[in-house]
Order: sequence, then structure tokens, then C-alpha cells
Amino acid sequence: MAEVKSWQVSDSFWPKVKPLIPSPKPDPNQQYLRKPGGGRKPMPARKILAGIVYVLPTGCQWKALPKEDFGSSSAIHTHFLRWAESGFLVSLWPAGLAEYDEMEGISWKWQSIDGATVKAALAPETVGPNPTDRGKKGSKRNLLVDGCGVPLSLFVSGANRHDVTQLEIVIERPDDIEQHLCADKGYYGDSA
Repeated sequence: MAEVKSWQVSDSFWPKVKPLIPSPKPDPNQQYLRKPGGGRKPMPARKILAGIVYVLPTGCQWKALPKEDFGSSSAIHTHFLRWAESGFLVSLWPAGLAEYDEMEGISWKWQSIDGATVKAALAPETVGPNPTDRGKKGSKRNLLVDGCGVPLSLFVSGANRHDVTQLEIVIERPDDIEQHLCADKGYYGDSA
């Protein structure tokens, strides 16, 4: 398989992603007066996805997207927000992992899992009393990565949920491969 940069959308991956992309919905409260053929041409969805894939792992600001590669960074950010709200990015996760498995191979033999308690300002449905600071509410993120550090699963719960109770929710792995899981003491014990 040809070498593909980590932020590029490969020719083999694009046909799997294209049907998942939500179609734009016009705002019913806005009146469109544009003449046929007027205005800018819409940005190709593949270029938008490449811009999103560039930003997420690098952590760069949206404004720092290379304009020569991706065009308008604000347009890509707008599409990211719309696609996230529609659930597209969640449905993309399994397709992306399958593509990565074909290209590099998921390192199933070793995995690592850990959780972090964070403020929950943007996810009120996952809030629980924070066990380390009873006066505040928070969320807990549990992340499972393969032996190379590639994220395999992410689960958000209330901060009051013990790690061991989240273990079965986070782990989705094949049964036919010998596997080793690296975890801290919070993941040991009875989940009942």
C-alpha cells in the first residue's frame, strides 16, 4: 500500500467515509437570494475531512491550518461543529479503526487504559459528584489505546463512577488473540 500522510484521506478510505457524511441542510429561517451559479463553490467534503484529521491529533488551532493545503480554516471548523452535532464523527470511528488496522495493524497484544476526572462544563448528561472535590461536579474519561498508542475506545461517565465499573464498556477487542492490558489499581477488583 502506498505511503499516506497521517492527515490525508486515502483513496481506499474515502469510499467508506463518503456515504456517512451528512448532507447540508438549509436554514429554514434564512432566505436565499443567490443567483444560480453565484457565490463560492462549496469546499469538497474530502478536503474538509482532511483538515479535521489534521487538527485533531496535532492539537493545533483551527486558524493555524495551512491555507495552501486546506483553504478556509473557519469553513473547516464550521463543518467540524456541524458534523460533530450530527453524529458523523462517532460513526466514523469504527471505519477509521478498520482502515488503520488494514494499513498498520492494530497492536492487539498489548493495550493500556486510564481514566481522568475533568470538569464537565460541556457534557451535563455525564456529570456526577466529583469524589476528590465533593463540592463540584465532573466527568471521567476512560481511554483505551493499543500497543502503539492509537486510541481504540473512549467512554465518558460521571466522576463518581469507579474505573472498574467502566472497564467492560470501554474494551472492545477480539477474543481469539492473546492480550495483555496495562491498567492502574483503579481497574482491579469486582465490578459489582
